[in-house]
Amino acid sequence: MAGARARRFYTCGCFYTDNIFLQDYRLHVNRAAAPDLRPILQSKGCKTEEQFKEVQAKIDQEVQRRRLLSQASLERVAIISAHYKPLNPAVYILQENFLAPEFREIVAYCRSKDADFEGLLDRIQSLPAKRVYSFPVFTVEFCRQLVEELENFECSDMPKGRPNTMNNYGVLLNELGFDEMFITSLREDYLQPITSLLYPDYGGQGMDSHKAFVVKYAVNQDRDLSFHYDNAEVTLNVSLGKDFNEGNLYFGDMRQVRVSQSECVEIEHRVGHGLLHRGQHCHGALPISSGERWNLIVWMRSSQVRNQLCPMCDRKPQLEDAVGFGDGFTATPSEDQRPSVDVCSLN
Repeated sequence: MAGARARRFYTCGCFYTDNIFLQDYRLHVNRAAAPDLRPILQSKGCKTEEQFKEVQAKIDQEVQRRRLLSQASLERVAIISAHYKPLNPAVYILQENFLAPEFREIVAYCRSKDADFEGLLDRIQSLPAKRVYSFPVFTVEFCRQLVEELENFECSDMPKGRPNTMNNYGVLLNELGFDEMFITSLREDYLQPITSLLYPDYGGQGMDSHKAFVVKYAVNQDRDLSFHYDNAEVTLNVSLGKDFNEGNLYFGDMRQVRVSQSECVEIEHRVGHGLLHRGQHCHGALPISSGERWNLIVWMRSSQVRNQLCPMCDRKPQLEDAVGFGDGFTATPSEDQRPSVDVCSLN
């Protein structure tokens, strides 16, 4: 990755202790708070001491999994790059003809010297949820080709890392080889001119890293996505298809504001279109009732913003070595001169 070679990126230490998702209880918890979780867990059906011990064991298992994550990812990348045969190699390199004509026009406007916020709003759709926007990104044909490539990978015997603990089906795009020639170019050349105008207060001019993945929803797999916020300054969510019914996205408020699901705004997602929103804007996905749904997610990060305060723990980031873009944190020159720790030794 060009960006990762030019700069060194880190993860915050809270990744190993905080925001652990308990699937059975649809709840995010912190490891340190585990002894104090009994009341809320009891309200969600965790009644016995045995059940509570199972929860504690799952938290410990997740912490251990996260500690081993970087090394496991490197091992998967090595196997995939050596043995996986792409169905359509062309989709791994971003090309202009993959992009919707309307999207190219929007980006051209944003690059012009006369571009401003109001002019951009005339060219994109403002949605009922505050500061959430929609616009075409990819052609329907490219979405079809990309999903075919992802399905080919899913059917292979290659090792697969899943996007996160909330999504059990999907693909980490860096492991499949999309980062350098596709996602980095999409972020730097096409998305940053847009985020610079829409989110200057969220580091929109300086999105210098990302995490990109595809999630899949199906009736017998993941059907929905719990209410959450992203580890990102700005998120792009593009619907890739396929045919599905229901499954609208819904948005509440920023994570600092508590709202109930009844107060959320539902938004329909069209194939090829992207939704752009602030990462800390709480959102989820309602269950699909039939078919399959694939979404491309790009978490865009600004080190200038997150170096001041980790968005996941609300503390000054405690830097831990990482591979690639890590979680988008960078170090001061003095911090970056400390002895390097091999990623393997962290595990």
